[in-house]
Amino acid sequence: MKKAINMARATALVLAVAGPGAFAQGAPAAAAGGVPLKATVIHWWTSGGESQAVKQFADAYNKAGGQWIDQAVAGADQSRATTINRIVGGNAPTAAQFNTSKQFRDFVEQGLLNNVDDVAIAGKWDQVMPASILAAIKIDGHFYAAPVDIHMPAWFFYSKAAYKKAGIAAEPQTYDEFLAQLAKLKAAGLVPLAFGGQVWQEKITFDAIFAMVGGADLYLKVYRDRDQKAVMSPAFKQVLVDFKKLKAFVDAGSPGRNWNDATAMVVSGKAGVQIMGDWAKGEFSSAKQVAGKDFGCFPGFGPKAPYIVAGDAFVFPKTSNAAAIKAQKLLATVVTSPAAQVAFNSRKGAIPIRGDVDESSLDICARQGLAIIRDKSRQLPNSEMLATPDTTGALQDVLTNYWNKNQSADDAQKAFARALKDQ
Repeated sequence: MKKAINMARATALVLAVAGPGAFAQGAPAAAAGGVPLKATVIHWWTSGGESQAVKQFADAYNKAGGQWIDQAVAGADQSRATTINRIVGGNAPTAAQFNTSKQFRDFVEQGLLNNVDDVAIAGKWDQVMPASILAAIKIDGHFYAAPVDIHMPAWFFYSKAAYKKAGIAAEPQTYDEFLAQLAKLKAAGLVPLAFGGQVWQEKITFDAIFAMVGGADLYLKVYRDRDQKAVMSPAFKQVLVDFKKLKAFVDAGSPGRNWNDATAMVVSGKAGVQIMGDWAKGEFSSAKQVAGKDFGCFPGFGPKAPYIVAGDAFVFPKTSNAAAIKAQKLLATVVTSPAAQVAFNSRKGAIPIRGDVDESSLDICARQGLAIIRDKSRQLPNSEMLATPDTTGALQDVLTNYWNKNQSADDAQKAFARALKDQ
């Protein structure tokens, strides 16, 4: 992932030379006579559950008087690279998906995005969205992205059938209890932990253990403050040790496995549990499995576990074309509307970015997430909201080396400290 992130940063510098004028060439134009406002949308929602989810946005946009032109690109890095290449080539999309993070800061700083301030004001975004989401999309007083979901990347999804086979009757309340349950799953002949050995999956799994075991204070000292003493503390070393304990519970086929393939292992009952973002629920839904009946979910250990806040958003490449700007504003209005939010997120597996939606149609996991996020004391920003893409990439390198090689926790701790200091 770091390679793609660095490419994005380098391309942003190229864009500064190319100038904002390049955008106008590729702006969608609305013909006269009531022809729908065309919106070319680049995104990476390509799995079964994700495709069903994004269709809700497309249908809502079309009903609102637009024409959604879908440009799905498999893989987040590849999708962002496609967006960058389209912008550089003078054929910018109307909107493009990014994570709700610092990924698009370079574009804002280079003046390469349109803001959607009037849409945000009309929709009262400041009042209905969590502070951590607003901090990511509102830069220098302007709204440069329309958030579409709140993902929590540290959910634990488990197969009810697998837990029953292993004789596990209750969800774990501590990390030690969780490790003991993994051991029971292994003894029952199951794959205890469905794991995808890709750098970003290793990183979100680490962050889950970090938040749950190390606690919110240490997490913020490391990621937000870059506190070298905190990184070199015994408490952080213990987080690394606890993270590596999971290695004993993954199968030999985990390296390189896609996240949705790991989810499929839990869906089929081949594996017991997966640590993954709540987007995994879309795969359970596609398989006609019901939360609370066929699979279970818990967002950490105990009633006060930190709730990591992440998500996705659409950004709007710079254009002076009046029709293109109308399309961007219509799109931003539609995707953040209460009805579209519920329709999309009920299939995506996330929770709506608004706190004023009808949650009755959401599953028990989503309702649990909405209840938790109303407790501001439990909200913890995703590490990508606190660190630059380059820093995130450097830390991913550290963690993948530690996970995949015979490296000591002491050496990994020193490497982690260097990565934070050098970026």
